[in-house]
Amino acid sequence: MVENEKSAIENQQSKIAFLFPGQGSQYPGMGKVLAENFPAARQVFEEADDALGFALSRLCFEGPAEDLQLTENTQPAILTASVASLRAIESVGLPAPRFVAGHSLGEYSALVAAGVLKLGDAVRTVRARGRFMQEAVPVGTGAMAAVIGGELAAIEKVCTEASNGQVCATANLNSPNQVVIAGDTDAVDRAIELLKGVAKRVIKLNVSAPFHCALMKPAQDRLAAELAQINFNAPEIPVVTNVDAKVTTDKDELRDALVRQVSAPVRWLESMELLIKQGVDTVVEVGPGKVLSGLMRQTNREVKCLNVEDAAGVEALRLELTV
Repeated sequence: MVENEKSAIENQQSKIAFLFPGQGSQYPGMGKVLAENFPAARQVFEEADDALGFALSRLCFEGPAEDLQLTENTQPAILTASVASLRAIESVGLPAPRFVAGHSLGEYSALVAAGVLKLGDAVRTVRARGRFMQEAVPVGTGAMAAVIGGELAAIEKVCTEASNGQVCATANLNSPNQVVIAGDTDAVDRAIELLKGVAKRVIKLNVSAPFHCALMKPAQDRLAAELAQINFNAPEIPVVTNVDAKVTTDKDELRDALVRQVSAPVRWLESMELLIKQGVDTVVEVGPGKVLSGLMRQTNREVKCLNVEDAAGVEALRLELTV
């Protein structure tokens, strides 16, 4: 990289945040092109395979989709594909961003990016996290629904009314236009009916468990024991945490945030608004899909959104930062 390109990139660095996707962004074939084109990305998949003791890379590259959608596979697969994207970016000489953040599961990818967690520790932990979350609630007894439009206060009021002794609460505060609710299936179904007069649209989600609500407390307790055994380093890049929607560089706060986020709402909208207040004008979605870019466009259309999940994305980012 020539000197003037390097200078241009560093001048923009303070305005950039890397965002890492969560569950739902997976697809068969993710990461394959990166592994074929970037040795650093290929090494990530090899390291994840070694850490887990099976060919996660083959599952990412080839599927089948049914196996990839199993929560205990999905979580390490998305994390590995995201870190592979990150290593490809780094391998072409692009510097670190000013901030990192990840949506739910994506927070683990963000912590690998920030140097807080080693990849091997992270993939083993999220595989266990997926299993704990699935086992916390019997299949069919929990549900989630996306609420499009509607005021947050009105949605929260409906959740309280629909609970009726069960759990129904906001789980993902994603954008000004999108909130996800979670809880017992019966309570969520009641909320869906009540929300017809509050929201533009309500979509029941095809998920295997009701994430980010009180029903996940058993999974949270099991995960806390796992996380207590892992070494956390001080972050090299400030991290915006889901559970508090704040910037932190404290490794103990980051560990605690990973525990609490299991049963607490993902405060994504507040996290993105915080980044914008900090001067971020460009976000790079590092990993499969463009879900987070879509949420940012709903939040603030003036923020530039880029995506890196393949070789073309790496090159597009390099060109964008050297203009």
